[in-house]
Amino acid sequence: MIAPARVAAFRVLQAVGHGDAQPATLLAREHQKQADPRDRALATEIVIGTLRWQRALDAAIAVAVTRSVESLDRDVVIILRLSLYQLQHLDRVPAAAVVDDAVSLARGALGARATGIVNAVLRTLSRTRDHLGLPPRPGPDATREAMLAYLGVTQSHPDWLAARWLDRYGFEHAAAWTAFNNTPPAVTLRANRLVISRDDLRRELAAEQVETVVATYAPDGLVVQSGRLPPARGRFTVQDESSQLVPLLLEARPGDTVLDLCASPGGKATALAAEMQGRGLVVACDARARRMRLLAQTVRESGASNIRLVQVGAREEVPFQPVFSRVLVDAPCSGVGTVRRDPDIRWRRSESQLTEFAANQRVLLDRAARAVAPGGRLVYATCSSEPEENEAVVEGFLASHPEFALVPAGGPLAAVADAQGMLRTLPFAHGLEAFFAAALVRRD
Repeated sequence: MIAPARVAAFRVLQAVGHGDAQPATLLAREHQKQADPRDRALATEIVIGTLRWQRALDAAIAVAVTRSVESLDRDVVIILRLSLYQLQHLDRVPAAAVVDDAVSLARGALGARATGIVNAVLRTLSRTRDHLGLPPRPGPDATREAMLAYLGVTQSHPDWLAARWLDRYGFEHAAAWTAFNNTPPAVTLRANRLVISRDDLRRELAAEQVETVVATYAPDGLVVQSGRLPPARGRFTVQDESSQLVPLLLEARPGDTVLDLCASPGGKATALAAEMQGRGLVVACDARARRMRLLAQTVRESGASNIRLVQVGAREEVPFQPVFSRVLVDAPCSGVGTVRRDPDIRWRRSESQLTEFAANQRVLLDRAARAVAPGGRLVYATCSSEPEENEAVVEGFLASHPEFALVPAGGPLAAVADAQGMLRTLPFAHGLEAFFAAALVRRD
C-alpha cells in the first residue's frame, strides 16, 4: 500500500501543475481526508519542499535520464521530483520505501509502461544523491554566468529573479537571499493587544508547552520555537513579522478614522484596531465575497468592535469622501517577496507581469488618495521586492499628486527603512520576508 502522504502529495502537485489552485488550498482539502496528523505533516513537507527545490530536482533528474525533463511525461516528472526530494532532504525516510511507492504511483497513474523509468532513475539518484552534479558555489572571481547558474539551478530560483537580486545587491547578498527562501519559515504570531499583552501571551503559551522568542522588530510579535499552537481564542493572529510592521507606518491613534482598502484576511485591520485601543473607526474593505467572509471571521475572532466591513469591487471607485485620517493600500502584487512561505510563486510569476501589477497598483493608489482627508496619511504597501511595484509606483504617484509628500519612517521603523525613509525589509539584512511600504501625507 502506498503511504497516504505520498498519494496526497502527488495529487496536490498534479493540480498545482495544471494551475487548478494554490498549494495551501489543495493541501487543506487533502488534509480533510487524512486522520493521522503525521500523514498531514508529511504531505505538506513533500509538497512545499518539492516546489521549493523544483529546479534543482529537475536538473538532477535530467542528468540521470540523459535528456531534458520536458521530454518526459508530466506525471512521471512529478513522481520523480517528489521522490528525489525525499531522498535528498528527508533523512528519516527509508530510500527503499520512497522508490517502492514511486513505482506504485507510476503504475497507478500511467500503467506498467512508466514503472521501469521511474525505478531506474530513482535507484540511480539514490546512489548518487550526495553528488548530483549541480553547479557549485562560485568563487570571488567567477563569471556572472557561473553566479547565475548557482543561484538559479542549485538554489532553485528562476533566472530572471536571481539576476535582479544579483545585479542590485551583489552575489553574497543574493546567495543569502536564495538560501533564506529555501529555509522553512518559523511561525510568527502577533499578540492581540485588545485582549492580551505580548509578554502575558508569551507566558500563557509557555504554560501550554509552546516556547517563543520576542520578534526582532515587531513590538507585538512572537516567534514560535517549539510546541504545538493551542487555539488562539482571540489572543493572537499568525502573521509574518514584515506584515506586522506595515500598519505601524500609519501611526494610527485612538479616535482616528482609518480605511483599509485591501484588508483580507484581516491581520492589518485588526492590528490597526488594537493600535487605536478599540476607539475610533476602521473601515475594512475587499473585493471578493470569499475574501470578505475570511475578513469577517478574523475580525470576529479578534473581538475588535470598531471595525466595519464594506465590499468594494476591484474595478470600482472608492465609495468614500476625503474624510479618513489614515488610509492603507496593501496592494495586490506579484508576491515575490514571500517566496519562502509560498515557494510556488517563484514558478508562477514572470518578469513581464511586474509592469502589469504596477499599472493596477497605480490605479488603486490614485483611487485611495481621494479618501484621504487634508493632513491625513496614506500608506502604500506590497509584499514584493521589485522596484516596478514599489518605489516606481510611489514616485509616479507623487509626480502626479503634488498635494502629497513622502514621510520618512521614524522611531523603531527607522531600523528597516531605506535611505529615502521607505520601509523595506530584506532577507539578507533583516532576516525577514521582502516587504515594502511608503507613508505619504496629504498637505493641508
